[in-house]
Order: sequence, then structure tokens, then C-alpha cells
Amino acid sequence: IGESEALVARNGAGIEKIADLAGKKVAVPFVSTTHYSLLAALKHENVDPKSVEILNLRPPEIAAAFARGDIDGAYVWDPALGQIKTTGKVVLDSSQVAAWGAPTFDAWIVRTDFAEKHPDVVRGFVKVTGEAYARYLANPEAWSVSSPEAGKIAKLTGAKLEEVPELLKGYVFPTLDEQASDKFLGGATVKAIAATSAFLKEQGKIDAVLPDYSKYATAKYAIEALASN
Repeated sequence: IGESEALVARNGAGIEKIADLAGKKVAVPFVSTTHYSLLAALKHENVDPKSVEILNLRPPEIAAAFARGDIDGAYVWDPALGQIKTTGKVVLDSSQVAAWGAPTFDAWIVRTDFAEKHPDVVRGFVKVTGEAYARYLANPEAWSVSSPEAGKIAKLTGAKLEEVPELLKGYVFPTLDEQASDKFLGGATVKAIAATSAFLKEQGKIDAVLPDYSKYATAKYAIEALASN
């Protein structure tokens, strides 16, 4: 997810680093990617989560509470992220948390029965998606407000058209080669799913963690899409 999700400290809150969160009020939407990233950051910096007053607020509520000065910081995504940045500063973003070993990402999921019946469709989808990523990476400035790509993204997601280019810059778009490698679908994705499952169990959202998640991620279609180029 990269820089599109970040921990922002309110100006004057006295927060310069993760260790300064002790004794502060920090808001996140519970059981979200930012909740996971916040707890991972606290663990990495050896800060006891119990020393931080972590509040469960939705993004619009976070923006309002931040503006009122009711909270000292928040870990959230746009558009709330952009709003709170105007009266705060970024202490950490999810690209750094990923580098610490706790990545978060959006993923395309396909039903097993559909993939078995229509492997050509899945492979084709992966190929055209990879091509779109490649076009963006080659010239991100071309995906401007006036571009058809930005218009389609705004229509599909409900995002404001004028915000689409900046939103895209906050994300990391791995190439098909990268996705097929051990860095993603070839290995690291499975580890991330296992870590996320452990987090969800700690939060009481699932009953148990499976011993192996390897069957839930595959590099097969990325590899086949590359071979068809």
C-alpha cells in the first residue's frame, strides 16, 4: 500500500517518533490495514500498545476529531489522510512498516471453482492488469485529471476525479515479474497472509490461524501471463 496510508501527528501534540505515542490518543479504524500497521510499528519500536490510547474511529470521524484537537494522531488513508495532513505531519507511512516486515496490500481474489473452469479468463485478466500497471509505471504523469484512465478510476471507485493522480502516487504497483517472484506471490504474500491472520485472531475476528496458507496465493497466473507476452 505504500505512502497511501500514514500515521500523522497533530501539530503541537509532541509526537516526533513512534516512541512519543506513549500516553497519547491515536485513532484508527479497528481491524483495518492501518490498525495492523500501527500495532506493527509499535512492536518494531518496542512500545507497549497498552501505553497508547488507541481509539476506534472511522475515517470521517478521524478527520473531525483531528480538527477539533480531540486526538493526538491517527493512522488512516485518503481522503481523511489528506485532510489531517493540513494541521499535522507524517511520522510514518506504510512503506516503512512494510520494510520492517509487515506489508499491507490490496489483492485480486478469484473463486477457486471459477479459476478451474476459466483459467484463460483469469490469465487474461492478470495480463491486462499487469499491462495497465506497466503503463502507469512508465509514465505516471500521463494519468492526469484529464486522462481517460483517471476518469475510469474515479467512476469505478467513487473517488473525486481531481484526487485520483495523487492517490495513485501513494501506492506501489508491482510489475508481473515482481509479482511472480518470492517478493510477492512466490512466497512473501503467504507469509503476510499468515501474519494478518494472527493479527485478526488477536483482535477476536477469527477463531484460529491455519498452519499453512500457501494454497491461498499463487504465482501461476502471473507466470503464465508473462509467458504469453
